[in-house]
Amino acid sequence: MTKTLKRIDPLQLGKISGAFYGLISLIFAPLFILFAIIASFAPKAQGSPSAPITIGIGLAMAVFLPIIYAAMGFIFGVIGAWLYNLIAKWLGGIQVQVE
Repeated sequence: MTKTLKRIDPLQLGKISGAFYGLISLIFAPLFILFAIIASFAPKAQGSPSAPITIGIGLAMAVFLPIIYAAMGFIFGVIGAWLYNLIAKWLGGIQVQVE
């Protein structure tokens, strides 16, 4: 049986996209902390930040990037759903086959 997806609720897709991107970015948070710790032990050139500042930047990125990713996922999910609904009116939507 073939069904056609005619419309997507923009706010619902925004919530799902925001949660998805926020959770995906949590995978990278430990990597930011690890790389900041590794960078803090690297030899420093004149004028480069000290070890505590480098670690602080990594921790701040680990905290704020999931929030930023979730917000951007929400915004682009809403925009994407709005664009899909606009285009689906002209072209008829996506056809999926279900059993």
